[in-house]
Amino acid sequence: MTPPQRRRRYPGQDIPEPPPAPSKEGQEGDTKAPERLYVVAGPDGERADIDLVTLIVARADPPPSATPEQTAMLRLCTAPLSVAELSAYLRLPFSVVTVLLTEMLTAELVQARAPIVRQALPDRSLLEAVMHGLQRL
Repeated sequence: MTPPQRRRRYPGQDIPEPPPAPSKEGQEGDTKAPERLYVVAGPDGERADIDLVTLIVARADPPPSATPEQTAMLRLCTAPLSVAELSAYLRLPFSVVTVLLTEMLTAELVQARAPIVRQALPDRSLLEAVMHGLQRL
């Protein structure tokens, strides 16, 4: 593979002009700047007691008045997902996700569940007694 060749420019040589920068106004076909997080999250009010491992399950289909972020959350939460997973999939900070989930919990669109806790391990003495009993057989 050969390296790219550079061409020397000389004064008076025709240099193609760069294309004009797109205007910032919302014209058709132009991409809009992404929304600021405080616009997505809305006013900062009370938040539900949600941590990273709380499981979220959708209870209803997205209503027509739902924001795009809420619609995406409801579609993702057909099966239980943790808040950390939602935050990662939507590429939103945890604080923004908790604000959105608080609104959705108030509207009863989602249900928050405690994480599934594994059963406590049996007592070590019981396991040793079973092991010794099996060795005697």
